[in-house]
Amino acid sequence: MRHIRNILYIILGIITMSCSTEKKQEPDNFKYSTEQFADLRIQRYQVPGFDELTPKQKQLAYYLYQAALSGRDMIYDQNYKHNLYIRRTLEGIIKTYTGDRTTPDFEKFMTYTKRVWFSNGIHHHYANKKFLPEFSKEYFKELIAGSDEYELPLQNNERPDDLIKKLIPIMFDPKIDAMKVNQDPKFDLVKSSAVNFYNDVTQKEVEAFYKKIVKANDPEPISYGLNSKLVRLKGEILERHYKANSIYAAAIVKIVSWLQKAVTVAENYQQKKALELLIEYYETGDLKTWDEYNIAWVKDTSSVIDVVNGFIETYNDPLGYRGTYESYVSIKDKEATKRIKAISDNAQWFEDNSPIMPEHKKKNVKGISAKVITVVVESGDASPSTPIGVNLPNSNWIRKEYGSKSVNMGNIVHSYNMFSKTSGVLEEFAYSKEEIERSKKYGALTDDLHTDMHEVIGHASGQMNPGVADPHTTLKNYYSTLEEARADLVALYFLMDQKLVDIGVMPSIDAGKTAYDQYIKNGLMIQLARVQPGENIEEAHMRNRQLVAMWAFEKGKSENLPGGKRGVIEKKVKDGKTFFVINDYNKLRDLFGQLLREIQKIKSEGDYNAGKNLVESYGVKVDPVLHKEVLARYKKLNIAPYAGFINPMLVPVMNGDQIIDVKIEYPDDFTKQMLFYAKEYSFLPTYN
Repeated sequence: MRHIRNILYIILGIITMSCSTEKKQEPDNFKYSTEQFADLRIQRYQVPGFDELTPKQKQLAYYLYQAALSGRDMIYDQNYKHNLYIRRTLEGIIKTYTGDRTTPDFEKFMTYTKRVWFSNGIHHHYANKKFLPEFSKEYFKELIAGSDEYELPLQNNERPDDLIKKLIPIMFDPKIDAMKVNQDPKFDLVKSSAVNFYNDVTQKEVEAFYKKIVKANDPEPISYGLNSKLVRLKGEILERHYKANSIYAAAIVKIVSWLQKAVTVAENYQQKKALELLIEYYETGDLKTWDEYNIAWVKDTSSVIDVVNGFIETYNDPLGYRGTYESYVSIKDKEATKRIKAISDNAQWFEDNSPIMPEHKKKNVKGISAKVITVVVESGDASPSTPIGVNLPNSNWIRKEYGSKSVNMGNIVHSYNMFSKTSGVLEEFAYSKEEIERSKKYGALTDDLHTDMHEVIGHASGQMNPGVADPHTTLKNYYSTLEEARADLVALYFLMDQKLVDIGVMPSIDAGKTAYDQYIKNGLMIQLARVQPGENIEEAHMRNRQLVAMWAFEKGKSENLPGGKRGVIEKKVKDGKTFFVINDYNKLRDLFGQLLREIQKIKSEGDYNAGKNLVESYGVKVDPVLHKEVLARYKKLNIAPYAGFINPMLVPVMNGDQIIDVKIEYPDDFTKQMLFYAKEYSFLPTYN
């Protein structure tokens, strides 16, 4: 139902070996990684199979590609109300600054700008904290003074000095809008979050607003608040919708124009119907139409080209209502889909044999359309930092009645694997040679399986108790963490099940052991490389992973095992380094099952207090001593803990005003691509 964000590929660096399902045959000299800056790495991916598409399919892909990129401005504005103002100032400086561009200060300026591009704003894309320029305020003034003021976003007779006065406190003061998304329940989550979803309202007012309009026991509830901003206007609290004649109109009109072209070359009736409903939704802002679109989209299982486009994931809303813009266009990978389809075909078996309570199990798991896709382009919240798997739509009632689509982004995973071959992370954090060899043999495969199962059977499993409100609203700021933990636990529980061997997707239970080794190392140690010293874990996926691993570690401490081993997971020190070693994989599986049962109960009952207690007790706090050690060990590997991607470029071949073919190119310069996007897809005014 949600994104599964590059969980192991970025951090663990598992090496692709013989059991990988990859079949791509790209040239050996393709450059998968292009540069590193701050804590970020820029990679590239190829699109195998694009040249084999028919001319009509290529044309469809091109129109959807343009629609995806046309909405790019919206994610900047959603993330923070000043982001577009800042981004266009930085881009104006890059284009026109006449001073010395070889100085250390200008290099720091470029690093800051690239961080803004990467995070779609001035808050870290994962940690949510505002990052600050490493150059001085005085140097920023020099940059403005040395740039063409006609390329700067000056408004209403402003002068460059006015721009400086506005931006210096916003950019340089760490106390102003410090967190994009604040999840600390001690604060008003709306007032203390910088996301641009609310204006002049409090958390209590937001909750009261939706309590008043949400229909109790509605069997088909719309996704209240998904495509709107809640504001106080002349004393009244109301929604302003993202649609073709309201907020974001300029970008949405562009998206609609490209979608209308896509309709003319749709592969089949069902795809055409879905695209027409998406257009209607963008034109009206009607969330019932959004549901109708999602139902039509789920029913389209035969198209080779597919698209996700809309305001979808709610991670960035501290209250879980509002969706951020994202889009990706893809091609179905028919060969690789066989693996994920085998899991989907057995979805009811997995549900029936899950350790959750009987009343929380679905009696009839609806069609989960599962496939491996080849990504053509990503935009909005999916770019540059991308998920590796997605299960949509998010609406629980649609999923129950009509099913869902679950995808593994095969070529994105392949790019991670190619980079990971020489990262050294596996060797640094594995305790034994046996563990290393097993990971080399099975690591890539089990990562694929974890992603497949997280999306296909994880998010699709379980059901709500009758009369319980949507879990987004009942679990509030803890929903995303708990839902991701639940999906991870479903995958983990069955990764040690003979069923996967029997259906032919896993060679032996030893592969499942590799998945457990990876998850525990990552959840308890390696992912801490992403956290700054002295800080807690903020991002939902990271909280989820630590919650699962830490809970299992703590609950299994008292186990006395044969051979004097202590604990299901044992903390060991070797050569001055800390390791977490699994002593009993079967007992760990039992612990995963117990936690899955508990989290499903929390979700099914909408138990906010139990969810809060679980997340805050196990998923948030960081051991400072262990954290310091992890940072030191990771630093010596000289690899950035986060990665994002340069998109391929689609270029139409024209005959007059007709597209007769589409070529694909692979840019390798992140800065050039961002400046090209700024030129071609900057449709929104600086302020909305």
